[in-house]
Order: sequence, then C-alpha cells, then structure tokens
Amino acid sequence: MKPLSGTLVVSLDQAVAAPLTARRLADAGARVIKLERPEGDFARYYDDVVRGQCTHFVWLNRGKQSVVADLTKPEDRRLFEALLAKADVLLQNLKPGALAKLGYPTETLCKQHPRLVCCSISGYGDSGPYRDRKAYDLLIQAESGLASITGGPEAPARVGVSVVDIATGMHAYEAILEGLIARGRTGRGADIRVSMFDSMMEWMAIPMLYAEYGAPQKRLGLTHPTVAPYGVFQSADGVPILISVQNDREWVVLCNEVLKRPELARDPHFATSPARTANRAETDGVVARYFASRPLELLSRELEAAQIAFARVNTVEDILRHPHLRRVAVASPWGEFAVPASPSRFAGEPEPSHGPLPTLGQHTDEVRREFLGPAG
Repeated sequence: MKPLSGTLVVSLDQAVAAPLTARRLADAGARVIKLERPEGDFARYYDDVVRGQCTHFVWLNRGKQSVVADLTKPEDRRLFEALLAKADVLLQNLKPGALAKLGYPTETLCKQHPRLVCCSISGYGDSGPYRDRKAYDLLIQAESGLASITGGPEAPARVGVSVVDIATGMHAYEAILEGLIARGRTGRGADIRVSMFDSMMEWMAIPMLYAEYGAPQKRLGLTHPTVAPYGVFQSADGVPILISVQNDREWVVLCNEVLKRPELARDPHFATSPARTANRAETDGVVARYFASRPLELLSRELEAAQIAFARVNTVEDILRHPHLRRVAVASPWGEFAVPASPSRFAGEPEPSHGPLPTLGQHTDEVRREFLGPAG
C-alpha cells in the first residue's frame, strides 16, 4: 500500500507547478481528481511532440482522474462542493482571486471543512503590490534575479527547464505533507499559501548574501563563482569534461595524483581556495593544458583513481543512453510512454507503478455518479 492511499485530493491545477504537486501526491497513492475547464488544462496544448500529445501534460498528469467542470454552472458547483465535503486536500493555482470570485475563498472553505488541507499556489503571494499579477516560470526567473546569474558573461539566460515551477511544485508538495501530518495529531487542516517568487528566493539565498555583503556574483557559464578549479576543460579528443575541486585537500590530491605537479599544492598562488579563485585564469590554465594532453578514456581513469569529481557535459540525446537513467512506463490512450522514474526510492521495494494519463473529461460521468448519485 502506498503512503497516501485513501487520501482524496481535489485539484484545480493547470500549467506546471500545481500539476507537479498533484502528480507527486498521485504517485504516493492519493486519489487525485483533476477538475478541468471544458477546454481543458491549457498545458495539454503547449505542443504535440509526444504522439500528438503535449510533453508537459505527459510528464505531469499520470494517475489523475480528469473531470470537466465549469464552476460558473450550478450543477458543477454542486459537484465541487460534494467533492470538498469528502476531500482531504484542495490544491489550486488559478489566477489570483479567481477562486474567491467564484464564491470559494479559501478562508471560507477551511472554516466549512476544518479537516481540509488547502494549498494555493500564486506568483507573488497574497500581499504586496504584485499580488494580483499573473506569473509564469520565465517571468519569475527574470523577476527573482535568477536569470541575471544564469548563462555566460554576454547576457542573462533562462535555465533550460521550468525550474521555478518545479521548485514551487515541490515546496507545495512538502507543505501539503506537513499539513497532513499535523492534521493526524490535531485533527485540524491548514490553509497553505506557496508563491513562485518565495520559492525562488529560497534558492537565491547565496547570490543574495553575496550581493548584500558587497561581492555580487557574475555570470560565468559552466564555472563556479567561488570555487576553482570548477569548470569545463577539453580532453585531447575534444570531449568537454567538468571537474570540481571542492577544497584544499582535493587540490593536493589533484596536483599529486593527476597533474603530477606536487609543487602546485604548496604554491601560494594555488594553495588555498581563495587564492585559486583569485588566480582563476592561472589555475584553469594549468588544468586545461593537462587535460588537453590526455584522451577521455585515460583522463577518466586517472580522475576516478584519484577520486576527483568529474562529469561529461552531455547533450539531452546523450542522456537517453545514460547508464544511470531510470524510467517507468506510463499507459495512456495514445500508447505507452517512458518517463523518468521518481528520484525517491524505498530500499527493498520494487519500482512503483503509476496510473495512466487521462483524456479530457474521461472520468466526469463516473465521478458525478459517485459524488452526486445516479441523477448527478
């Protein structure tokens, strides 16, 4: 039995952040009823890459039941209210104020259903001048300062995945689990608010501290701003290798066992982490010249033997053949899809199975009969 078996989640989720939260709840065994507008979650239509289906929807919506509901219509409002009467969790990321305008402010819902764990995801939270703004991943990457420290020196850049949505969705997931655990002790639910901006501020703590205390970080591409050598170097056969020397002890090992230049470990230009960072061009130059003299296979053996951390700079096509890639099969009306497996594994247990992807409104009639009766 999965940890959240028997938990009912009503989810007004769309786009990425809340759908990810709901999918994690479904993966953990919760029954997730996804209420969609008649036209469906707009993330069904971002693209049609996966056998005519959207990549985002395939990734985020396995194991859910899709119910079409228009909450401006009396019959669908009755269904929503019947669902809430039995729900353990309400999750929503409608545009700011939308649920309240429909007559369902979360404060009221929590009073009416005191055991309900309600989680609302927004761009900027419930107060402040931006509280009513719509917000999407790239907008918050820009607004939060994340883009300003991403990419190379020439210009800010987008992180290559929806990192704000993912961070927010995971923060919401952990907050809901906290709410359910607390309810088990107190019998009371919770009114949880998670904002995309706050989620990024948590992740931006180090750059913020540097900026506040007078040492703002610069964009360095695939180089670490405060550790050296920590960057990409080319092997003799042209393969980009990223190495990370985290401390002075590892620098000594690199000098002695890989570079075969023990004198560098004692040289004041390189002996300490601040010195190596201050003299980054010289530090990187030493490493670059050595790497350029060794083909990938030999270099890999040397780095592994010395236990120096390194990685290839793979393309996405490369990782499709990566020896550590774990995938699970997800059924759907459009065929079976292979998607990345959950990062969390329970030792001694097999890879968990997951429910299929739903078509739009696939479970509407079934859920209406269950919660409203035969005439529902």
